Amino acid sequence: MKSILALSVVLVLGACTIDPYTGEKKTSNTAKGATVGAVAGAVVGAATSSDKDREKGILTGAAAGAAIGGGVGYYMDVQEKKLRQELEGSGVRVRREGDVIHLVMPGNITFETARYDIRGDFYPVLNSVARVLAEFDKTVIKVSGHTDSTGSSEFNQNLSEQRAASVGTYLAERGVGKGRIHVRGYGERQPIASNSSASGREQNRRVELKLEPLE
Repeated sequence: MKSILALSVVLVLGACTIDPYTGEKKTSNTAKGATVGAVAGAVVGAATSSDKDREKGILTGAAAGAAIGGGVGYYMDVQEKKLRQELEGSGVRVRREGDVIHLVMPGNITFETARYDIRGDFYPVLNSVARVLAEFDKTVIKVSGHTDSTGSSEFNQNLSEQRAASVGTYLAERGVGKGRIHVRGYGERQPIASNSSASGREQNRRVELKLEPLE
């Protein structure tokens, strides 16, 4: 157990880097995944080894766990970096939560009011997204449509479904595997801002892409 704890400390300290923009210490998602995997592997290695070979078992298990744990994190790190490069200045927001990447596409740049056909000037942005998603084919893509609360809930539900379907279909037409794309409309049920103000309603009118690593 002491060996495992010592290994954990070394890995965590080694995973820390300095953010060049803030000067703060931070740990990359890849390093976090590798650390967790290494510790888990070490525990398994210790539990399945004899007393004589326990130290060797810990190190072997840690190495295998780090490779597995860091793999997903690294894959999503690279994908996130490429998406940020492609979408800089486009109006699409990129948000990262663990090994999940969110792309938030505001309605004012994707669709005309009350319509679900994609605006012509948004095609280049979606083309950039499609190129990255086609390259990183080890992710599931969940496309969700959202509206504000203006109008009837039935109209908003249908519009959200149609807009999500438009984006999903376009991505599939640009080389993203259909089996990876899951489309759903949420209408006005998942606001991210208050519908009592114009700015809040504008934020709620959106299409989101949630990119998750394959199991």
